[in-house]
Amino acid sequence: MARDTLPENTSPENTSPENADPENASPKSAGPENSRPENAGAVLRSALTRWDTALLVVLAAVVVVAGLAVDGFATGRNAQFLLLDVVAIALIALPLTLIVITGEIDLSVASTLGLCSAVMGQLWVAGLPLELIVVLVVLLGAVLGAVNAVFVTRFALPSLAVTIGTLAAYRGLAFVVLGDQAVADFPADWTAAASSTVAGGGVPWAVVVALALAVVFGVVLHATPFGRSLYAMGNNAEAAAFAGIRVARAKSWLFVVSGAVSGLAGVYWTLRFASARADNAAGLELAVVAAVLLGGVSIFGGRGTLLGVLAGVLLLGAVRNALQLADVAADTLDVVTGGLLIASVVVPNAVTLGRARLRRGRRRPT
Repeated sequence: MARDTLPENTSPENTSPENADPENASPKSAGPENSRPENAGAVLRSALTRWDTALLVVLAAVVVVAGLAVDGFATGRNAQFLLLDVVAIALIALPLTLIVITGEIDLSVASTLGLCSAVMGQLWVAGLPLELIVVLVVLLGAVLGAVNAVFVTRFALPSLAVTIGTLAAYRGLAFVVLGDQAVADFPADWTAAASSTVAGGGVPWAVVVALALAVVFGVVLHATPFGRSLYAMGNNAEAAAFAGIRVARAKSWLFVVSGAVSGLAGVYWTLRFASARADNAAGLELAVVAAVLLGGVSIFGGRGTLLGVLAGVLLLGAVRNALQLADVAADTLDVVTGGLLIASVVVPNAVTLGRARLRRGRRRPT
C-alpha cells in the first residue's frame, strides 16, 4: 500500500484519484464502459490503499493482538497511561509535520523541551508564579525556534545540520542552567492537573488539549492556502518562490511555532513527572521523527497528512507500551523505534516503485 504521489505544487486534498492515476479517467473523458459505480469503486480503492488508512488498520491490529497477548494492555488504566505517554510526542509532531512537508527538519525539538524544562525549574526556584513561568517558557521555546529559523532561512544552511548543532547546544545550555540537580517541589494541584481526566473519566485533559491543537494544525495544513503552499515548497521550493510564495518567511514561522510547541511540551513533561531536569526527554526526537515519517510524511517533502501522523503517534505508542508491559528492555525499545523509522521510509518507496513498474508493464504494446 503506497502513499499518494503528489504532482508538483499540489497537496493531497487537491489530488483526486482520477488525476493522480492516468488509468483512472473521469467519466467525461472515458468511454461508456466507465460507469458511475466503477468510478465510485476507483475512489473507494484509492481510499483503502492510502498510507494513513493502512496505518489505521495496522494500529487496530496491534491493539487487538496486544490486548490478547499482553497482560494488562487492554485495561482502562493502561490506556490512560498510553495516552499520557504520547501527548508530548503528539504535540511536537504537529509543527514538525508541517516542517517536514516543506522539505526541512527540526531535530532540536527534544533539546528545546529539555532546556525549557530546566529554565522552568530555575524560575520556580527564583520564586516566580507558575502562570508567568508557563508563558515565559513558551516564549523561550519560540526564541529557540527563531534561532533555527535564522540559520536556515537567512544564511541558507541545511536544516539537518543546523538542528543537529542546536540539538547539542540547547541540551548543553540546559545543564548550564540547572546542572545535574532536579527541581521537584511544584504545587500538587499543578502536577495533578497534568494527568487529570475529563469529568473523572478515562480521557486525560492533556489529550484533549493535544487534539484541539491537532484540529488547528489540520485546518491550517489541509484547508488553507498557506497549507497548500507548504506542499508546493516541499515539491519545488524555487517554483513556489516564482509563484509568489514567501518561502523563507513561511519556513521561519514554522520553526518558531515548532520551538513554542516544544516549550509547551516541556511544561507538560515537567508537571507530569513533577521534575524539572536538564536531561528531560533526552532522545525523544527519534520517537517524534519516527512518528511523523511512519505517519506517511515524505522525508523529501511535499507529501503527507496530519491524520496519518496522529495514527503514527498512536501506533508507535501502542507498540512501545505493549513491549514495556512485556518487560522488554529499554534498549530493545530504541531498536524497535529505529526499525519502524527505517520501515516507514523503505516500505512506501518500495511499494511505489513496484506499482510504477507494474503500470509501465501494462502500458507496453502487445
